[in-house]
Amino acid sequence: MIGTFKEYFTGLLSLSILMINTLLLSLPLLCFSLLKLIIPLKGFRRLMGRMANAVAELWISINAIWIKGLLGINLNITGLSGLNPNGYYLVTANHQSWADILLMQHLLNKKIPFMKFFLKQELIYVPVIGLCWWALDFPFMKRYTKAYLEKHPEKRGKDLESTLKACEKFKTMPVSIVNYLEGTRFTESKHSKQQSPFKHLLKPRAGGISYVIGALGEQVRTLLNITIVYHKKGQMGFWDFLCGRISNVSIHIEQQTIPESFIGRSYQQDAEFRNDFQAWVNKLWEDKDQVIHQLSHRQKRVVTSPTAESASKSQNEVV
Repeated sequence: MIGTFKEYFTGLLSLSILMINTLLLSLPLLCFSLLKLIIPLKGFRRLMGRMANAVAELWISINAIWIKGLLGINLNITGLSGLNPNGYYLVTANHQSWADILLMQHLLNKKIPFMKFFLKQELIYVPVIGLCWWALDFPFMKRYTKAYLEKHPEKRGKDLESTLKACEKFKTMPVSIVNYLEGTRFTESKHSKQQSPFKHLLKPRAGGISYVIGALGEQVRTLLNITIVYHKKGQMGFWDFLCGRISNVSIHIEQQTIPESFIGRSYQQDAEFRNDFQAWVNKLWEDKDQVIHQLSHRQKRVVTSPTAESASKSQNEVV
């Protein structure tokens, strides 16, 4: 009973600090963004964009303090070396809960450019945080169902157009673009419903990431392939994370060069490219499935991806 009360208290305290941190820092963030909106000078807008990113990085740093102080998670990390805060990265990871995002932000803050997530258009209406995402130039995407497209064929390709438009603003500054290939958080029910060929993953969707490479291929040449394993039986959600119920996590980060043959080709119009790209994505997921299996059975030991050419140093830290 004591343990349950302690976890519940930790969860409420963690959530309260996270909300206060978000509310307080959203004010300067929105101010910088408003100035960027009303003063149409390119140099000034770039400056306001950098200031907004600096506020977001401060938000991440403050989150790291309460996560360390309250949760005490032991992290086994591989692959953090060789990252460039002024580089261009395409980031993908297996996705299980919102905890993935906080952990990725903590590990990669100021080691790579601030990460931008592709979001569903409906999320812009989330109170406060939706405006913050808009202020930070997160791309909002409108997705159409197959049934809707059958009734409105004129909307076909609109999601691609919005992706290309969103990526245009990233061509003049270092950026890290995050795309979850599974398209949704992993659950056992989704895994069963999909009849996924992967033991630990949902089926990957290649279209979204191919659009980003098509729009930013000349700038973004490196893929950060991140694998996250929570060493706890059962499905762990964000509330479990806030309560401190997740005590051990392994995270493997692998840098891979995006094939040059993918640059300048159309996923929708080039059938050969579409097949090659889907095969590349499937291979990424096959290797990731193996890495998850290895990490799950070798807790606190160095694990390298089957495609890695050299071993990465392992770092253990408590966050």
